[in-house]
Amino acid sequence: MTKKKEGIAKFLCDYLPIIVFFIAFKIPKNSIINHNLEPLIFATICLVTVTFLSLIASYILVKKISQIALFSGVILAIFGGLTAVFNDEFFIKIKPTIINLIFSAILFYGYVKKKAMLAILFEDKIVMSNEAWLILSRRWGFYFIFLAILNEIIWRNFTTEFWVDFKVFGMMTFTIIFTILQMPFMAREMKK
Repeated sequence: MTKKKEGIAKFLCDYLPIIVFFIAFKIPKNSIINHNLEPLIFATICLVTVTFLSLIASYILVKKISQIALFSGVILAIFGGLTAVFNDEFFIKIKPTIINLIFSAILFYGYVKKKAMLAILFEDKIVMSNEAWLILSRRWGFYFIFLAILNEIIWRNFTTEFWVDFKVFGMMTFTIIFTILQMPFMAREMKK
């Protein structure tokens, strides 16, 4: 039952908010649900609300909240709150840039200090040498910089609708592909 609860908690924190964000963005302005707000502002308010509720539900289910989910929730509350208060899309559009740069900085800090931050995140669920974790941390650090730069290019040069599609589908697709590309390295290192 614990694994099932952990799976539900993971879905609530990792996927439900982004699904709600996408659906809320597609709800037309001036509809029964969305009264006079710009679609991205409305979607952001929904995202922040669902994220907050998901974190609470996750804690009720498994008596803990993952560090990444909590950190992402705090950053979202800040940038989502600024977006809603100032009625300005700028803040929610730069959130992925900021969060990816923070993740990258944490990983590179760990790399320089020879402390594998990714290993801490996985809590002994994957066993590899510290050197392997450091290599993986460096790779993920560069990947997060790539995502930050890509986010900046897209939100500054394309429509909001394109940016939302990229945020929901593009970033996830790139991350899945990048993760798959790391699997052979991880499999080799785990065998050692």
